[in-house]
Amino acid sequence: MADWRRRRRVWRRLAAAGVVLTLIYVAGLVAFAEELPRHAQLTGHPDAIVVLTGGGSRLDTAEDLLERGIGRRLLITGVNATTTRSEVKALVHGGPRFDCCVDLGRSATSTFGNAVEAAAWSRHHGFHELLVVTANYHMPRSLNEFHAVMPHMKLDPYPVDPVGIDLRNWWLHPRTIRVLQSEYDKYLASLVLTRVLNEQTRQLLDHNLIQIDTPAPPHWHVARHYP
Repeated sequence: MADWRRRRRVWRRLAAAGVVLTLIYVAGLVAFAEELPRHAQLTGHPDAIVVLTGGGSRLDTAEDLLERGIGRRLLITGVNATTTRSEVKALVHGGPRFDCCVDLGRSATSTFGNAVEAAAWSRHHGFHELLVVTANYHMPRSLNEFHAVMPHMKLDPYPVDPVGIDLRNWWLHPRTIRVLQSEYDKYLASLVLTRVLNEQTRQLLDHNLIQIDTPAPPHWHVARHYP
């Protein structure tokens, strides 16, 4: 009888702990969703733009910013190795600056890979401030991993609203809830991952083992301006 009572107390404590952890997780998810950036605006004077692949609206937005004179160059990070420059240009509706000032990063297969790719590219060009373009729900994880790889770089977020994701009443849309929960889980994992920069990452940066597809240098000067 005593053993049975002892086991019951243990199970009750485990159940109570599970409830508490669940409530903490849900509260964190709600805070994560509510704190996501809703509006994109230029707050600094970036040297260049980095856009993470994953949605057509991100790429169009970044290319449009470049054509408006924001930044000297644009890096599209995470481009498939088999995708040609002409295909990317057609996809983003590339303008005159595409041929001179857009670089394609072909090594990244994850957000952390995007950060490593952007860090090597930025260091090569001597940039000190980057405009980061990605989906609004993806921005916290992107900034966390970019900061981990290049802690001294000034990062200006420029969130894009992805099609089919409604942040205004996100709790009413099952698809949005699933996307946010998945991204929240990845963000939590990212917080753990970025506490330690592994030696492999440092070697990638030190030896420039990053594949960047870059065009010829520009033949005209484009004035920088900010709206």
